[in-house]
Amino acid sequence: MQLHASIDDAARAGALKGLAVALGNFDGVHKGHQALIARARAQAAAAVLTFDPHPGKVLQPELAPRLITTRARKLELLAQAGVTQAVVQPFSLEYARTSAARFESDLFDALGVGHVVVGQDFTYGAQRSGTLPMLIKAAQGRGARVHVVDPVTLDGIPVSSTRVRQFVLEGRVAQAAQLLGRPFDLDGVVVSGQGRGRTIGFPTANVDTPNELRPAPGVYAVRVQVGGAGPWRGGAANIGVKPTFGGGAVTIEAHLFDFSGDLYKATLRVQFLDRLRAEQRFASAQELAQQIARDLERAREAVARTAQ
Repeated sequence: MQLHASIDDAARAGALKGLAVALGNFDGVHKGHQALIARARAQAAAAVLTFDPHPGKVLQPELAPRLITTRARKLELLAQAGVTQAVVQPFSLEYARTSAARFESDLFDALGVGHVVVGQDFTYGAQRSGTLPMLIKAAQGRGARVHVVDPVTLDGIPVSSTRVRQFVLEGRVAQAAQLLGRPFDLDGVVVSGQGRGRTIGFPTANVDTPNELRPAPGVYAVRVQVGGAGPWRGGAANIGVKPTFGGGAVTIEAHLFDFSGDLYKATLRVQFLDRLRAEQRFASAQELAQQIARDLERAREAVARTAQ
């Protein structure tokens, strides 16, 4: 996938001329986003036009959502979905004042796209003044087409980034996976911890992640990939403050089944498969160790189900 740092850069390169471009933020690249990309691919080579940072972080930073994916992960997922060209337009207060007419000109005149693919609720331009009828008229006047994709639902639930965030924040990672079309994941680097897991027989990797969105505190069945390649390893992860040991900062600690190597400073991708239980305080380290043993058995079962 070829990446362009702005609309102007892509226009100078002539990279999107005649292509089918899907428009949106694409946070999470969930099944709804995948439907947009699939429609684009059905017309021509697929491209996307997205924005960074998320417009909400510029226009209403106090209400801005926690992003499901980092920028790097989003671009990786877009490429996996079959996108050949991605334009990441910098979003600022100045850009937010772009008129609807200017946005139309950027798409059809500067970029020369042949097809535009959007959802039913798509608006554009300053104060969201651009509407679908306006976009369709602008496209027709330049010999292009607009394709409007119906909302994607799953068991009556609309697939949206908002709903994915809700599920993850509630710890309902299995439900989030249904909307995403894959398990919710986060990337991070293993940093030094206090080593308490090793002292009770269950060594863990303390994962430092840039992901804004984290699952609710609790114990999860997970799969872990080390170094961005190689096999997925089953395990269990704890998110929380370790109340049995007096509490502290929230950490993400992953235990990998049957693994004895040194993971310090390794990069990990952690997939959250299912929530096993909420975080709780135990009367002793021994009682905690007994519960962890039970958690690991349940985690093995959950990982085995995912592999089927």
